[in-house]
Amino acid sequence: MNDDRMKLSTDVIPGGVGIIAAAGYINNEGGQAIADAAMGLMGQGCGTLLIDLEGTRIINSIGVSILLEIMEKLIEDEGRLAFCNLTPTISKTFEIMGLVQYAAVFPDRDAAQTELVPNASS
Repeated sequence: MNDDRMKLSTDVIPGGVGIIAAAGYINNEGGQAIADAAMGLMGQGCGTLLIDLEGTRIINSIGVSILLEIMEKLIEDEGRLAFCNLTPTISKTFEIMGLVQYAAVFPDRDAAQTELVPNASS
């Protein structure tokens, strides 16, 4: 499984929303890469993070636990976490693990940005 290596890109959009686009397997290595990117964005002053999982098809329990750690840090700092572009399997996993109780889930990045960025113009 050589194509499982995590590929990430980050961006900050108006309103101080940090976006992490993740593609690959979210396991201990992939999860840690996302956590490092999240901490970097929070260090830049992003209080809201959107994790776009369009390129992600699978996540394991360690990956979920790392995402929970990111969520806990954001809650401590009175921030917000959101996800978009979840596969049905990842969506169900997030429901079972309780992530959706504390993080918003959007069908795609446009819907997320419209909701997360004040006065966003599509």
